[in-house]
Amino acid sequence: MKKSILLTIAVALAFSKNVRSQNIPISLFNGRDLSGWHTDVPEMDNNPAAKNPFIVRDGMLVSLGKPNGHLITDSVFQNYRLQVEYRFPGKPGNCGVLVHASTPRALYKMFPKSIEAQLMHENAGDFWCIQEDITVPDMEKRRGPKNEWGVSEGKQRRIINLTDNSEKPLGQWNTVIIECKGNTIKIWVNNDLVNEGYNCTASKGQIALQAEGSEVEFRKLELTRL
Repeated sequence: MKKSILLTIAVALAFSKNVRSQNIPISLFNGRDLSGWHTDVPEMDNNPAAKNPFIVRDGMLVSLGKPNGHLITDSVFQNYRLQVEYRFPGKPGNCGVLVHASTPRALYKMFPKSIEAQLMHENAGDFWCIQEDITVPDMEKRRGPKNEWGVSEGKQRRIINLTDNSEKPLGQWNTVIIECKGNTIKIWVNNDLVNEGYNCTASKGQIALQAEGSEVEFRKLELTRL
């Protein structure tokens, strides 16, 4: 009887510890280097003079924007909430966070198969379908005519977000939260729910940051497992 009680207590404690560990945020960026990430920049394949567009500067992860490419986590993630703090320090520009990333260079020989959470100035929170798909309410209103939908080159891959003016003025820090749970994805920009999709064709993958022509600073990339 005593052994049974002790075993029950041990199992309960182990379960409790596991639940707590799932809720502990994990920093994907250590503030010093790009450990845990790798780059995929096509121009660096054959151009010895091409420089890595992803650097660490003043404790921040910086995408210099050019040459175009991606910084990709070594690990695959599933069922999580990702908090990103970013800003465009100079001119307004373009960038994105890709979730459920898998096959590299699957679109335009550049973008990995994924769903993009857009960070582009004044468009933060849009979905872009990159050889993966997702469904939202009011699809024709937000994506265009149904016969133009698609996930490959030349198709209507953008799904417009739900709000205007959720972003802070240029140069200030924005907080984006991307929640991936099963086949759903939700995006908040500065506490506003700006997009919510379901029936995503992927439920796990790597996370990627873009170099897409503009300098972007990231000071926080924190993941909490769900």
